[in-house]
Amino acid sequence: MSTAKNVPELFGSMVFNENVMKERLPKDVYRKLKNTMREGTAIDADVAAVVATAMKDWAVTKGATHYTHWFQPLTGVTAEKHDSFISPTDDGGVMMEFSGKELIKGEPDASSFPSGGLRATFEARGYTAWDPTSYAFVKDGTLYIPTAFCSYTGQILDKKTPLLRSMEAVSKQACRVLALFGKNVRRVTATVGPEQEYFLIDRDDYAKRKDLIFTGRTLFGAKPPKGQEMEDHYFGSIRPRVAAFMAELDEELWKLGIFSKTKHNEVAPCQHEMAPVFTSVNIASDHNQLTMEVMKRVAQKHHFVCLLHEKPFEGINGSGKHNNWSMSTDEGENLLDPGKKPSENLQFLLFLTAVIKAVDEYQDLLRISVASAGNDHRLGANEAPPAIVSMFIGEELQGILDAIEAGEDYTGHGKTQMDLGVSVLPDITKDATDRNRTSPFAFTGNKFEFRMLGSAINIACPNIMINTMVAEELRLFADELEGAADFKAAVLALIKREVAAHKRIIFNGNGYDDAWVAEAEKRGLHNLKSTAEALPHYTDEANVELFARHNVYTREEMESREEALLEEYYKTLHIEALTMSDMVREEILPACVAYEKDLADTVKVKKDAGVAGGMEAGLLGRVSALTEELYTKCSELDQAVADAPKDNSKQTVNYYHDVILAKMDEVRAPADQLEMLVGKKYWPFPTYSDILFYV
Repeated sequence: MSTAKNVPELFGSMVFNENVMKERLPKDVYRKLKNTMREGTAIDADVAAVVATAMKDWAVTKGATHYTHWFQPLTGVTAEKHDSFISPTDDGGVMMEFSGKELIKGEPDASSFPSGGLRATFEARGYTAWDPTSYAFVKDGTLYIPTAFCSYTGQILDKKTPLLRSMEAVSKQACRVLALFGKNVRRVTATVGPEQEYFLIDRDDYAKRKDLIFTGRTLFGAKPPKGQEMEDHYFGSIRPRVAAFMAELDEELWKLGIFSKTKHNEVAPCQHEMAPVFTSVNIASDHNQLTMEVMKRVAQKHHFVCLLHEKPFEGINGSGKHNNWSMSTDEGENLLDPGKKPSENLQFLLFLTAVIKAVDEYQDLLRISVASAGNDHRLGANEAPPAIVSMFIGEELQGILDAIEAGEDYTGHGKTQMDLGVSVLPDITKDATDRNRTSPFAFTGNKFEFRMLGSAINIACPNIMINTMVAEELRLFADELEGAADFKAAVLALIKREVAAHKRIIFNGNGYDDAWVAEAEKRGLHNLKSTAEALPHYTDEANVELFARHNVYTREEMESREEALLEEYYKTLHIEALTMSDMVREEILPACVAYEKDLADTVKVKKDAGVAGGMEAGLLGRVSALTEELYTKCSELDQAVADAPKDNSKQTVNYYHDVILAKMDEVRAPADQLEMLVGKKYWPFPTYSDILFYV
């Protein structure tokens, strides 16, 4: 890849962005479209027709021959159906056309996507609707149009629609609160910057492992002699092959208007991270889905495979996605920026209190929003936060809230200078708060970093939860404060009351400490260790009422999503169990038998020569015993899968969690021991040592 690119010129070059709109749209059409994007107002058909023609003409100059309504069904990944721009002419030729109707509305099949029972197989009609708040773009010869997805009956079947609804909810309530501070704000936008972790492994190694191909993670693998214990990979020098991948990834993302900012090696071998600049939650969600797709495509060009599973390798760090969430006004004010004197910033303290109250009251929703079979392997170990939801706010904010609760003046000090003791080095300003990497929901200066997300997740889900639950607390605060005679006194009283009521959720200590589990239980916090435990709380009455009140989900839509998530969980484990059995029977057992035969032949030759069997005989005994154990445990797993209930989602989920996972662990144990005993030339697929330490 060339390093002489003009990045400002490259950035957004494949996006129908504001600059392109200004250039190609009539002024009145551009103004109406901007109002739609800024205010959320509906767009009329005449405007859509003009936009469609301009969009098509621009896309053709970028090499596009097709268009697609790009949407996000409940699968967690994106979906697309491509149609060409061609339209027949009377003389037997074709012309390139794209109408306003085609821009606004599409009709994909709605019966083959997960719907949680909202649609039957014979009920196929669905609709996609253009989302003008997220820019269209050209990729691989197709114009991509971000859209929402719903059924023929109008029930939402995607992740974008509820995200947009939640953004409207938090904007409405935040504007009400800001009005009390004398600010005429038309719109508040939830913003996010999702850091993305991933693994890169050699494509040849990937192709030799069925578990990676079918499940995205390794179901077998003995611990290598070296893992991440030396901590030498983290922020280490980037290998040339990986650097070439990262350089091309940046360019491809920049073309699509994605603010790829930071890249570095992560803690585990072969693990890396990309971090973008924050943007609105809706655009950030679209961008993150695109980022994961582009990562996989670019990796292939460099003879890599990009792994986005939350825990592809046992014993080393899993991959997460840190969701840096905040709120900004249409004037650019960050509502979670404490300013130079946070103790005197009443507006900030009120919004901070709303978030604290929201996280405490809806901690189950936050846990549910990141629940998956893959993330269950990651949470609580190797720098991933525990399954117990808590908040870190740091010493200064803790001191301020403590002072308010006690009715005292805050006497803490502001930022201090750190003298590093070397004259050539400048003094460094010390931040008001440290960083807590074990905290699930940590305040990091002017935003909250939600660290529980797994690397493969669609970030729409957790941000729907955060937006809606914060909107609810702001609603309650506005209801209380709008009639206050003494506004400042009323705000301080509210903060004092709510901090006292919800301070149990604040924990600034070590989330990995066993003592925290006992302390969290004493505080009455949830400890939903697994997806099987968490998901049934999705449709708790308080949660149903919350989403209905803010028009984010109906009861039926929530019930359908719970069912779809439950089904996804046990299907994931079902595929893993079948893959594990297949690898044992077709690969591991034959390899062990072949090794045993050669060992037995050696023992016989030595015995015939009058030499005691010695080491070979002992090794043969150990391998034989473990092979028998592996065969037995695999047979038990097969029987357990055959016995799994098939007619009740919650029963099936509990069965797969309680029975199948345990059986899979029993199969893996002897297999991993055999890997360390059986000669390398016999072992049927690459080991951790091969995969994690390629050249």
